[in-house]
Amino acid sequence: MAELTHFDASGQAHMVDVGAKGVSRRRAVAEGFIRMLPATFQLVRGGGHKKGDVLAIARVAAIMAAKKTWDLIPLCHPIGLTRLAVEFELLDAESAVRIVVTAECNGQTGVEMEALTAVNIGLLTIYDMCKAADRGMVIDGVRLLEKAGGNSGEWKA
Repeated sequence: MAELTHFDASGQAHMVDVGAKGVSRRRAVAEGFIRMLPATFQLVRGGGHKKGDVLAIARVAAIMAAKKTWDLIPLCHPIGLTRLAVEFELLDAESAVRIVVTAECNGQTGVEMEALTAVNIGLLTIYDMCKAADRGMVIDGVRLLEKAGGNSGEWKA
């Protein structure tokens, strides 16, 4: 089993030293879902929500969150993202929205946390914008789909 890297030899939390690592192209893809009542889903689909275009606002929130990941998660390194793509898929049969985020950088550490943070904040923004119509929405299925780059190479779910 792999060791946890965010603890030193005496068990104290620390920021992992990536100074000796070479710079490489890093990419991570993450996804998540929010399920809602059919009427709420139609508000999102139609863009007729009184607060505005729910998905456009959630896209901007996801991008902003990825850029601030190091501020939110204590042991994350600041990363200069080179690309962040946020895509939504409307799942009619399930009255759900799927968000997929791709994060990329040229760096010494990966961008998995940035992709996962963006997914979560994108979904929470949808919840926030729609909660007046549907407090029973469910966020689930948040996970890393794939990562590439660095010493550990490629990984796919």
